Amino acid sequence: MSQRIILTGATGMVGEGVLLTCLAAPEVEAVLSISRRPSGHTHPKLRELLVPDFFNLSAIGSQLTGYSTCFFCAGVSSVGMSEAAYTHVTYDLTLHFAKTLARLNPRLVFCYVSGAGTDGHGKSRQMWARVKGRTENDLLALFHTACMFRPGFLQPVAGQRHILKLYSWLGWLYPVLRKVAPATACSLRELALAMLVESQRDYPMIVHEVNDIVYLAAGYTATSSSTS
Repeated sequence: MSQRIILTGATGMVGEGVLLTCLAAPEVEAVLSISRRPSGHTHPKLRELLVPDFFNLSAIGSQLTGYSTCFFCAGVSSVGMSEAAYTHVTYDLTLHFAKTLARLNPRLVFCYVSGAGTDGHGKSRQMWARVKGRTENDLLALFHTACMFRPGFLQPVAGQRHILKLYSWLGWLYPVLRKVAPATACSLRELALAMLVESQRDYPMIVHEVNDIVYLAAGYTATSSSTS
């Protein structure tokens, strides 16, 4: 089944890695990237819409129809932010965007990237985990099909331009974690492939931890190789 995907966050590390993987996937027919700045990538499958304010989507509403999936990869670090400010850019912005897509594409599959440690019960001492958990819960209530992805330490995709300094400095740690603590690390390619797999299943899982992401990505690889 071909996929037409709306993607956010292409100018960030996670979104760019997912974008590059989707563009290389044969089942992806088109990717509409929505961001504040150009991604810096060109591809026959890729179209970009630059939106200065994600709270004001009225001008582009007519261009958001006809898509099967949204990969919401946009996000900010909570470091130095108050809970109110972080909630505004994480919960309020995401739900506003999601509600617009739900109205325009009622059968859309919404895949949201949160993070390992997200707390859906609201009991965590970590502010970001509670806010992300609330966001996950309300997205699950909004869509007929929604999938939450909670990656941990990530390995970038070849050709990426937007890589956080932390990963540039600690890239050597990835193979170590995969050996000694496999439930804490996956690659961005695995994350994207897991999202592609899960968005096409009739009965997808709801919340995906790192082990689930790796498992789903391995299934994509096996299916592709067996049909090529």
